[in-house]
Amino acid sequence: MSTLAQLLQNTPYASYTYAYPHKTAYRNFPEPVPLADLWQQEKRDALFLYLHVPFCEMRCGFCNLFTTVDPSAQLTPGYLDAVERQAKRVRAAIGEVTIARMAIGGGTPTFLDATSLDRLLTLSSELFSVQSGSTPTSVETSPLTATAEKLRLLHEHGVDRISIGVQSFIEAEARAAGRPQQTTVVEHALAEIRRTGFPVLNIDLIYGLPGQTVESWLTSLRTALRYHPEELYLYPLYVRPLTGLDRTGKALPLHEQDIRLTCYRVARELLLAEGYTQVSMRMFRAPHAPAETGPVYCVQDDGMLGLGCGARSYTRTHHYSNEYAVGSSTIRSILHSYVTTPDTAFAFAHYGYVLDEDEQRRRYVLKSLLEAGGLTLSAYEQRFGSTTLSDLPMLHELLEYGLASIDDEAMTLTPAGLERSDTIGPWLYSSQVQHLMEEYSIQ
Repeated sequence: MSTLAQLLQNTPYASYTYAYPHKTAYRNFPEPVPLADLWQQEKRDALFLYLHVPFCEMRCGFCNLFTTVDPSAQLTPGYLDAVERQAKRVRAAIGEVTIARMAIGGGTPTFLDATSLDRLLTLSSELFSVQSGSTPTSVETSPLTATAEKLRLLHEHGVDRISIGVQSFIEAEARAAGRPQQTTVVEHALAEIRRTGFPVLNIDLIYGLPGQTVESWLTSLRTALRYHPEELYLYPLYVRPLTGLDRTGKALPLHEQDIRLTCYRVARELLLAEGYTQVSMRMFRAPHAPAETGPVYCVQDDGMLGLGCGARSYTRTHHYSNEYAVGSSTIRSILHSYVTTPDTAFAFAHYGYVLDEDEQRRRYVLKSLLEAGGLTLSAYEQRFGSTTLSDLPMLHELLEYGLASIDDEAMTLTPAGLERSDTIGPWLYSSQVQHLMEEYSIQ
């Protein structure tokens, strides 16, 4: 295991910690675990419901998500049938729940036609009592699939957040990243989203793209600001195994010309000057963004129900999902298995990771510390009956290197620490998780 001092000598971009443990640490459970047993002792009054749609109109060169392009005419309805069967089994197994947040992601959910989107949203309402207009709901879209008809349908169902992956407003950069798109199409989609009246618009952008410069990055960012997005997610480029950029080798070797840290810093400076609040290394929220309403959901304490092939579910002790893949043939094989899964099998968790007390502590720290609000010390002590620094003394090193500060209330990353989030996250992984990730063979 590398020390923090060693890691700080390398690129800040080791790995994005969007979940812990990562899916590449998941393995088959020795025996299928009944969902009724997994959820029996869990809080179910503030869950996150996530529905995964593994279909896209194109496979972007940087994408390693669980998704496929051009599904057959039979696969899409068969997939939705399987999601419905899974949802009914899960609902019967875990009992009464309250959904505090819901998201439909992918893939590209709006790749589905309006009838299929309506089916998913109706299913969530009928089985999990998701309340239109009162349960905060987010849906991901793309410029080509954000049609007026689908956006109106989502708005009618009470969807209050639309997240659109733009990545770059400069056509040459998008094309070089394996995402050919016309800027006029992007701008039309954004105008349509604004016209439909969603309270929250999020725009995703990527920095470090092939051929991108700091100046062109700022051009994309300033163009995004013309649409007054309530949220912006700014992602550094990663060239991951089996993605289009990895296979073609068209991306610049990042160690030779790596502008990502400079891009991050100039973007942060611009957005803070525009009144945006930094929520994490990647996320910025506008001053005009509406206050969050609805039931309170705490990512550190509350569970998640994932429906669909590629979705994860979280309890305190078990994270579980289907198998993970990036390669198209393996993804289609996993999808075929999912679509043909017997109804009874959906009542069990088959594949995932068991979190012992140490892993639960690490996850809590990771999910707290990598947010700008930081780790509330009293909340940690109340949850685990111990103190953060006694459980994870390695955190002292963050203080020594000026990457974090601490007071009686919280431990928070400094600006220098926030920009090193993709170093700090992996550094906090347990040796067991690191070992499983390293031996995992991505297919």
